[in-house]
Amino acid sequence: MRSYIRHPTDVPIELSPADRMNDDHSRIKDVSVGGLSLNSDIALELQALIKIRIPLVEPPFETLGKVVWCKKNKCVFEIGVKFIDEQDAYAARMVEQICHIEHYRIKVKENDGRDLNIEEAAQEWIEKYARDFPNFDSVSRDTLN
Repeated sequence: MRSYIRHPTDVPIELSPADRMNDDHSRIKDVSVGGLSLNSDIALELQALIKIRIPLVEPPFETLGKVVWCKKNKCVFEIGVKFIDEQDAYAARMVEQICHIEHYRIKVKENDGRDLNIEEAAQEWIEKYARDFPNFDSVSRDTLN
């Protein structure tokens, strides 16, 4: 089983230094028990404290994180961010599930022509895919260290 969730869509994520408003718009790549990895147009310094905001949900998910790695990959930077508060990891994974369900709802509309509301999409997604969604018990707490 994977330690990270493979995200099906590009979820917008806003990053900024912890003491400023949002500057950078990046894309979530994976979310784990300890943090997340993302793609960004700019490099971030190791150990930098950053504010993370995911506006897809209401209210938007916001937390603080610390940059634990940054690697250049072609024309983007892959960045690992460790959550400061472990409780935020649970919230971020819930946001990730919502993103998967929304992606499913859109795909069903495109492929099958069915208009599902979010509750119907959630029910179908849970029945089909929830068992493959990694849980915290199966994830190493050291994935970002």
